[in-house]
Amino acid sequence: MTKRRDGGVGVSPTKQRALLSAIITLIAVLSVCIYVGAAAGDGSPGDDGKNSSGARSPHNSAAPASAGSWVGAWAAAPVGGEAGTEQTGMAGRSVRNVVHTSAGGTSARITLSNLYGQAPLTLTHASIAVAAGHDSSAAAKGTMRRLTFGGATSVTVPAGQQTLSDAVRLQVPQGADLLVTTYSPTASGPVTYHPYARQISYLADGDRTEDATGTPYRERTAIWRYLTAVDVLSSQADGTVVAFGDSITDGSTSTESANRRWPDAFSQRLRAAVAAGQDVPRYSVVNEGISGNQILTGKAGRPVENQSGLDRFTRDVLGRPNVKVVVVDLGVNDTLHGARADHILTGLRTLVRQAHAHGIKVVGATLMPFGGYPRFSAAREVVRQQVNAGIRSGTVYDAVVDFDKALRDPYDARRLASEYDSGDHLHPSDRGYRQMARTVDLADLKGAVPAQL
Repeated sequence: MTKRRDGGVGVSPTKQRALLSAIITLIAVLSVCIYVGAAAGDGSPGDDGKNSSGARSPHNSAAPASAGSWVGAWAAAPVGGEAGTEQTGMAGRSVRNVVHTSAGGTSARITLSNLYGQAPLTLTHASIAVAAGHDSSAAAKGTMRRLTFGGATSVTVPAGQQTLSDAVRLQVPQGADLLVTTYSPTASGPVTYHPYARQISYLADGDRTEDATGTPYRERTAIWRYLTAVDVLSSQADGTVVAFGDSITDGSTSTESANRRWPDAFSQRLRAAVAAGQDVPRYSVVNEGISGNQILTGKAGRPVENQSGLDRFTRDVLGRPNVKVVVVDLGVNDTLHGARADHILTGLRTLVRQAHAHGIKVVGATLMPFGGYPRFSAAREVVRQQVNAGIRSGTVYDAVVDFDKALRDPYDARRLASEYDSGDHLHPSDRGYRQMARTVDLADLKGAVPAQL
């Protein structure tokens, strides 16, 4: 004890420090207890985790369950407004999109787009679940989760905008199918969609968002609606690779619902290399291909449909989480539509500069042959060869993947090899897509962005 100047008795400085330390420790312990208690619940109304009907409500906590990195598990670029939905949108129907993950995680969040809507899109209900099996609209037991947006179960997305959901705790397996379901009760104008999904999804009448049986989902559909991304909080991946391209990246002509696009095959190859202990980065892979896409020109519309690579690069590459590398395979459609080689190369270099400004490495692909395709001509073949010469010179990309060399006919360099040709002489077969995935040098994913090309 020490005597204060006013005659009272005080506490010594040493004991004061000890007391303060004890108080801080007590606060920390109480904070941990509160967090653990909250994490143990399922985020549903009521202390017992059940809703008003007595059934257990889907888990919808927005708090991540563990540390990790946010990476892209799946993505698809918005392409345009769906014909026939100009007035009603998908009012009164549940849209259950089926998507395939390239990375697992402990939490998930989604991006929904109303880019091509002409009116606000009101969604009153959304959910995410792991699919019970391949080609299934049913959810695996115990995986159905309600999604929220800023803590609310409903969200209104203005025309021309997109929205990101809150994170929800969910054990997302690597290489699994997810069911992402939305419901809108009101007319909203054109539905923003990705038309060539090469994946069967489902539709149901009424609000069946949290139906885990899949029974009401009687209508099958080959397009993705509203959903443009699924991200996961992952300890399995440290970054994202974006495959940025046209119909060849989009997977046109690949087997439906089999995940045989070249980015799918590349993701599987990269995962296998990591599992085998090879010295390669732990990256997820997302597909931002659009069929018919060009570097320089988009289609008509307000907003422009099938936006050019230059116009959509910020959204589809720079806007994805934790992007480390982008693989660019664009230029064939520009060539087929009569663009000049120097214009194409200038467009590609512009993409590279934008990526470098964000610390993203760029691997670029040579343009594969299209001899035998209806739009083939000798003049367009000359342009393709000029573009490829520029790419191979090392003055465009940080690294080059030579898809042309890997898939062309050894006896006729103007054509795809027959074993890699889907039959239309432009798009690869499943075997061709696998060959593309094998051609990418995994070592090119490593390293920092060079100071200059």
